[in-house]
Amino acid sequence: MPHILIVEDETIIRSALRRLLERNQYQVSEAGSVQEAQERFALSGFDLIISDLRLPGAPGTELIRLGEGRPVLIMTSYASLRSAVDSMKMGAVDYIAKPFDHDEMLQAVARILRDRAAASPSPASSDARPAARGDKPAADSANGEIGIIGSCPPMQDLYGKIRKVAPTDSNVLVQGESGTGKELVARALHNLSRRAKATMISVNCAAIPESLIESELFGHEKGAFTGASAGRAGLVEAADGGTLFLDEIGELPLEAQARLLRVLQEGEIRRVGSVQSQKVDVRLVAATHRDLKTLAKTGQFREDLYYRLNVIALKLPALRERGSDVIEIANVFLARQSARLGREGLRFSANAERAIRHYSWPGNVRELENAIERSVILSEGEEISSDLLGIDLEPGDLPEIDAFVGLPAQTTVANTANAHDPSEDLSLEDYFQHFVLEHQDHMTETELARKLGVSRKCLWERRQRLGIPRRKSSLASEG
Repeated sequence: MPHILIVEDETIIRSALRRLLERNQYQVSEAGSVQEAQERFALSGFDLIISDLRLPGAPGTELIRLGEGRPVLIMTSYASLRSAVDSMKMGAVDYIAKPFDHDEMLQAVARILRDRAAASPSPASSDARPAARGDKPAADSANGEIGIIGSCPPMQDLYGKIRKVAPTDSNVLVQGESGTGKELVARALHNLSRRAKATMISVNCAAIPESLIESELFGHEKGAFTGASAGRAGLVEAADGGTLFLDEIGELPLEAQARLLRVLQEGEIRRVGSVQSQKVDVRLVAATHRDLKTLAKTGQFREDLYYRLNVIALKLPALRERGSDVIEIANVFLARQSARLGREGLRFSANAERAIRHYSWPGNVRELENAIERSVILSEGEEISSDLLGIDLEPGDLPEIDAFVGLPAQTTVANTANAHDPSEDLSLEDYFQHFVLEHQDHMTETELARKLGVSRKCLWERRQRLGIPRRKSSLASEG
């Protein structure tokens, strides 16, 4: 079992990180400062050191020297990203921005330990590698190099595109809702590319203040602005030779977009306050849940940058669109949480599986994982019920069209929303048409969507696909 040292002076963060790592089968020790870590432990005995950058006394980067070659993962706030870049130049294996996503941390830890084991293989290190939530289960080894769970047709299509695109240097735009795993796609593209041995820098554009974004990404010279007491390298420069992942790129200010365009067009970067340019070799992967094409048309996003980014577009489906994948993912999460809590043998009841399959999961995979963790903690018997999952399906939720995508065509809905006789079984498509045509003359679009258990956007999209125009009376009633 890999042994990890956490060095963090904030007790709440240190304890939360310790629990996260321990429930994923890592052995963990902790300290509140570099001095305490040095006094209590032999640092060379750890497989990985995770340290905050800013600590009382010596900074976390001091552990790079004291660790005698042990990998050091630096944690830092977004306001300190420039220092994080400096720490990597000093020898840190990687950095992670706070507040971090649990999956992001686990993926980073698993990747660092995997790379360390590959660099110096031994029976102990190869046998001790834990199963973290970012890893693929053994049963899904066919896509093990991708690192994403699921085998539905949309995901198989995505895996094929990732394998084709990864070896190239083409820019990639990953689209999908929040919580669908866009960074996992970016990580797969990096790991399967010729840049896999280099750094992948991940930046959430929405999390950095607009006033800092240009200097964070592109660096700055001494005196470029108030407080710039020294020159700093930016994150694009830090990703030189590797991959730069820009999440939520739709939130990037127009001024920063212009600088990024120059990087993509000329392969050059110019720090804020500098008149000199320097060459960089960066593969860009961008992600967004927004419609960049629409933003470009309204002037909120540069059209020329959009076309530069959209060389290859990968669409990550929402969980509700992945059919039986939701049960596969749920079972993986259940097995992991059961093992962590010593509750082997737990299973989903029939109504829980039905609820998992039918619920729309607006928070996607992240929401599903949280629901299962909660249910395992609260369960008293061997079965997990829908009540423990916190999913309350009303009869009107059953015809949720998006939740049934990928189910067999013969799946039927009976006696829901008082739409038809209990003895009449309709396919989902037939039921949708039947209900809308029967009620649209006296119900608003909002009321129709509510009865069907879908959003107005989903109702509109399904109308377009099935060729069911809105009635003028319905339009008028909406005001």
